[in-house]
Amino acid sequence: MNRGHLLSGLATVIAIPALGLGLTVTALQASASPATVRVVATDCPGQASAVRPSSYVFACADGNDYLAGLHWTSWAAGKATAAGQQEVNDCTPFCYDGHFHSYPVSVTFWGSAAVAGHPGEQRYTEVTLQYSGARPSLFQNGHKVESPKVVTWALPTPIR
Repeated sequence: MNRGHLLSGLATVIAIPALGLGLTVTALQASASPATVRVVATDCPGQASAVRPSSYVFACADGNDYLAGLHWTSWAAGKATAAGQQEVNDCTPFCYDGHFHSYPVSVTFWGSAAVAGHPGEQRYTEVTLQYSGARPSLFQNGHKVESPKVVTWALPTPIR
């Protein structure tokens, strides 16, 4: 067997597996590409989910605590950031006769969980509020105190 036939035969043997490997790599890359995921914020259980909402309700039963005037600077899987106002009813003397107060706040929605019954939809699981100035009061051991500069709460799981 001359050297030319040997090299030609080796090239054929090497080319066939390389061709198969190329198809395998291409198939893996195609299946690994992420599908389009819709990321939403859910508020009150059972309510509709929203993308980049201009407002967000924390107190579902009475609406006495909510975010307003939200301006989103980012909205992506796992994290979204905005600036806005937290509107809180002081409930003095009672909530139905109280007064709303505004607090400037930076908002971060974060975390990720699938939305049941909605393939391709993810929801944020936590919210962190960072106050740049005055902040709402809260009660500890029956006494009114100013809340911390940064608070984090779990977001509700939607009921659908």
